[in-house]
Amino acid sequence: MNRPVGTATRGTTNPNRLRRMDRWIAHAHGPALRRADGAPVAVDLGYGAAPWTAVELLQRLRTADPRCEVVGIEIDPARVSAAKPYERAGLAFRHGGFEVPTADRPTLIRAANVLRQYDEPEVAAVWARLCGRLAPGGLLVEGTCDEIGRRHVWVALGPEGPRTVTFATRLGSLERPSDLAERLPKALIHRNVPGEPVHAFLRDFDRAWAAAAPYASLGARQRWIKAVTDLADTWPLADDRRRWRQGEVTVKWAALAPNSG
Repeated sequence: MNRPVGTATRGTTNPNRLRRMDRWIAHAHGPALRRADGAPVAVDLGYGAAPWTAVELLQRLRTADPRCEVVGIEIDPARVSAAKPYERAGLAFRHGGFEVPTADRPTLIRAANVLRQYDEPEVAAVWARLCGRLAPGGLLVEGTCDEIGRRHVWVALGPEGPRTVTFATRLGSLERPSDLAERLPKALIHRNVPGEPVHAFLRDFDRAWAAAAPYASLGARQRWIKAVTDLADTWPLADDRRRWRQGEVTVKWAALAPNSG
């Protein structure tokens, strides 16, 4: 067997940690899953020291397509062995890394809190490698969240490259939108400085949030919706009020892509 590509992560995981990301995937990628020939395969890449996120991913994707199957892939063989008792129909665990050793090309690869532990210059090559493993119409979702899943930021990529960036949060825990900066994925976290698009976006989001303060009396959700509605006047958002109500906002990647050099 060839050596897996990549290095072991810390393996930190908790039940329900990736619920916001999973629900967005089921919504945004559900139609592609349903169009797949045969049972669509989803990969939970780098699921960590316990298999909870893979188990939950299967449950949530099956709300979009009951045929879905999930393969959890870990570079640490001890973690794979520990997960094996959780296997059942539609859920398997395998030893591997960025080469994604599945028999069929996956329709979805989710890599949460994996590239956070790599250097920024490594990200583009990993993205390209993972996207190269996708089935036609497939999606790569790569991003970061906090330990209990209150705050997430992720990038969605197709075979052609990055498409969107989604910011998602439990609104009751949010003081200002720029609190999400600490959860930016590796491709963006070091770019949150003046002169970079992601910094300008978070600055404008904070301003819109401050201007929407009168809506706080109606609740954090209404304040968020008002702030995002105003943000849409100057930033190319890729979703609508239905997702904003969930404490999400999705921006086209081209608007936030790092400056070259």
